[in-house]
Amino acid sequence: MSVVIVSGGIGAGKSTVGAYLEQRGFPVVDADVAAREVAEPGGPVWTAIVDAFGSAALAGDGSLDRAFLAGVVFRDDAARRRLEGITHPAIVERLRQQLSAAEVPWIFAAVPLYRPELRDLLGASVVWTVVADPAVALQRLVTMRAMSEDDARRRLTAQVTNDVRTAWADVVIVNDGSLDDLHAAVDRALAQLAAA
Repeated sequence: MSVVIVSGGIGAGKSTVGAYLEQRGFPVVDADVAAREVAEPGGPVWTAIVDAFGSAALAGDGSLDRAFLAGVVFRDDAARRRLEGITHPAIVERLRQQLSAAEVPWIFAAVPLYRPELRDLLGASVVWTVVADPAVALQRLVTMRAMSEDDARRRLTAQVTNDVRTAWADVVIVNDGSLDDLHAAVDRALAQLAAA
């Protein structure tokens, strides 16, 4: 089995690529889904987050208040690092479990906050990154996710740049155009995998 990491910043279209891969019949494990799974109420990650951020981090039903946490960590780098220190090891372990259980020739791991060490941690042979012009990503966040422009800008600037993402990747998928353009770019990347 070969693992392909699909990375990309907020608003770049990584999730759209993952959905298209699933439509094409490829299995995709998603770090965002793993993040929700490992932080279920009462578990060790949930407890550590509540210990670090207090009861204000909880919604009325006892689950994590993700909007509150996002409001804190995208305004405070130290808080973001604290949250990532709690969640990232558990997310990586959850992804490793899912990947090791798969019995397929190729599997894709959608990882928004990619760092080079994840290639080895997840046993990936190839890293794709999805990039969009920052102005395009900003517009998507404001129109499609109903974020305020200030909030969207904070989230974009909290992440690594497209230049850094591109340097870390084996394949770069540019998503500044239409959905058909994006699908065609993914098809080209799949053809490269098949030919390798």
